[in-house]
Amino acid sequence: HGLVARYRGMKFATILTDLERRLGAPPPEGFAARYRAHVTSLFETSLTAMPGARAMLEALQHPRCVASSGPRAKIEQSLRVCGLAPFIGDRIFSAYEVGSWKPDPGLFLYAAHAMGCMPADCIVVEDSEVGLAAAAAAGMRAIHYCPHGASSEDGCVIRIDDHAQLGEAIRALASGRHR
Repeated sequence: HGLVARYRGMKFATILTDLERRLGAPPPEGFAARYRAHVTSLFETSLTAMPGARAMLEALQHPRCVASSGPRAKIEQSLRVCGLAPFIGDRIFSAYEVGSWKPDPGLFLYAAHAMGCMPADCIVVEDSEVGLAAAAAAGMRAIHYCPHGASSEDGCVIRIDDHAQLGEAIRALASGRHR
């Protein structure tokens, strides 16, 4: 769980570099390819949507997209396996295609532009510190989704731990009840 918290939302190459530094040795030859293949297999057999995600997306009246540090194929697989792909369609933005990884705001700014939105009108729902930093740098409001009790240092306005809370959090941000 500590590794997930440490590396959530980061570029895979950055994670590997940090692990090499911490372990004092490079990963074994072919590690990255084996890791990606293993994750792909696990996703197919074990990945499920977070509780309440489908109901939240069904009720959400706002345009939405996915802007992720992951490769497009991984994002598409995740959405398909979890049954959430119809709610997103082709509105997928991958850091690998945009060339900008969180905490740099480039991915979010690109997604906003592609969606025809001004950054200040966007609300980012994020589960990572680097994503919250990217949202702030892009001039977007953020909601920190932290279902496992994790807590951001200071990078967001509202924290939720259940998808059922998202509608109220969006209304609070839209009405100005939070900064």
